[in-house]
Amino acid sequence: MAPAAVRVCCACVRWFPVVFITAVVVWSYYAYVVALCVYTVPSIAEKVLYLLIYHPILVLFLWAYAKTIFTDVGSVPRSFYLTVQEINRLERERGEEAQKNILLELAKDKPILNRTHAGSARYCEKCKCIKPDRAHHCSVCGQCVLKMDHHCPWVNNCVGFTNYKYFVLFLGYGLLYCLFIAFTSLKYFIEFWTGASSKEAVKFHVLFVFFVAMMFGISLISLFGYHIYLTCSNRSTLESFRSPIFQTGADKNGFSLGKLNNFKEVFGERKLFWFLPIFSSDRDGVSFPTLKSQTNSNSYQTMAQTPSFGDGIAYPTRTVDIPSDGLLGDRQRWMEEGDADGDYNSHFNKADKGAH
Repeated sequence: MAPAAVRVCCACVRWFPVVFITAVVVWSYYAYVVALCVYTVPSIAEKVLYLLIYHPILVLFLWAYAKTIFTDVGSVPRSFYLTVQEINRLERERGEEAQKNILLELAKDKPILNRTHAGSARYCEKCKCIKPDRAHHCSVCGQCVLKMDHHCPWVNNCVGFTNYKYFVLFLGYGLLYCLFIAFTSLKYFIEFWTGASSKEAVKFHVLFVFFVAMMFGISLISLFGYHIYLTCSNRSTLESFRSPIFQTGADKNGFSLGKLNNFKEVFGERKLFWFLPIFSSDRDGVSFPTLKSQTNSNSYQTMAQTPSFGDGIAYPTRTVDIPSDGLLGDRQRWMEEGDADGDYNSHFNKADKGAH
């Protein structure tokens, strides 16, 4: 374990992206409200109209951003954690098949249908728990996260079951914020750029706020569109990289309930709350419905009491490790280990850095 001073430094560094985004928003407020609306726009009616539209968008954007940052990612229910005796029993076994049978026995009363390639229930070696459906261990947060989507450095938090709606709204209102600033400042940007305006005191603020709004807006279009696609498909970012594995096998559309119902899985049934950063999902983050049965009559049944729920996923272990890694190998699976997820992080960070 790293020394306390190192951990504190790392924790502080992780807040830099949030501070950066906050600073950009604060400066953009001055540039748009003061430099553009107060000192540049000549018409009183135009000033009032711009400010009346701008401020509600800003409030919704900052509200969603704050909720994404400060919402707790949720914890795995205590019933999924192994007791000391169960941990000792599991770790004493060296054979993969014996470990598999123990895990299946421990998971039989839990609402899960998760499977690994080996056919075992998923187990977190760090948290010492059976993983609920769609849950994964985050090496940055140091815990298993319910319905984990990804860890986002721009919000210094995991995005998962409890805050995914807020994250999508943050992207949507961020895009709207950028597009509104870009379109309403375009005319004055052209005037300053061509030298038709002589207001030098605010010239550079107006020029730069247009450039910054366009840059972030273009980046957010792709990321927001991608997460709308994931929402309508009822997939997480992790699930889009690796198809979920059910008892019946891998199925990338295993959780899909139809576009509208998929949307409601995240945003809930109450339309009044759909576009507000208020938690409105009817799920518990542990069990999830499917349209078709994901159970195999020849496999170990883990959902005897709740046959319509718990149709969860499991992620495959790294193919190259299957012959040599036991169920309790020295490493966490590739998607959940900070020092072994280069392919995933490199792909996602490119989108994340350019789009937030």
